[in-house]
Amino acid sequence: MKDPYIYSGSDILINIFDERNEQKLSEIEAAYTTLRLRELCDNPIIGIFDFEHLCRIHQFIFQDIFIWAGQPRIINIEKAEIVLGGISIEYSNVGDIAKHADIVCEKMNNTSWELLNKEEKAKQFSNYMSELWKIHPFREGNTRTIITFFCDFAEQNGFHLNRELFKHNSVYVRRALVAASAIFSDIGDRSQPQHLIRIVRDAIG
Repeated sequence: MKDPYIYSGSDILINIFDERNEQKLSEIEAAYTTLRLRELCDNPIIGIFDFEHLCRIHQFIFQDIFIWAGQPRIINIEKAEIVLGGISIEYSNVGDIAKHADIVCEKMNNTSWELLNKEEKAKQFSNYMSELWKIHPFREGNTRTIITFFCDFAEQNGFHLNRELFKHNSVYVRRALVAASAIFSDIGDRSQPQHLIRIVRDAIG
């Protein structure tokens, strides 16, 4: 299926600026999303931490870049991962995105976080984070949106996550999410959740 999100004959995402140069688009996106993420730190989007809430966070972060900001992707996607030797994570099919996200969000909201010690929180939190990330609800911007969603969720549930730690270790975080999500229908469970657990544990205040 032709990818409706990219300019014909390229791998560049269609954007509000109509920028066709990948490097320049990356710089524009970084500038605008950094500003929006800073705004969200001061004024988080209020919600009940369901899929609709996640979509509103994505819309706010990427409103300046993509006309589809806040909307779930409409195609199935694959992304070759270097840490998996070029294999893609098995993201959710388009028709399952909302259902899968709601399942994870319900589990998050029904967890008695106040009863867990720091190690238990890190493991449980990391598990939910990788489950939601593995769905990959949006065509682009999943990691930043999900990290923001989880940091806000932690604050609402009585514990703090160091956003700056995630920000300054963004490459590690994404690779850790890939490693934690490496569960395949054909070759089985190749996941290594310990890397994500480690940084979440370090981030918990």
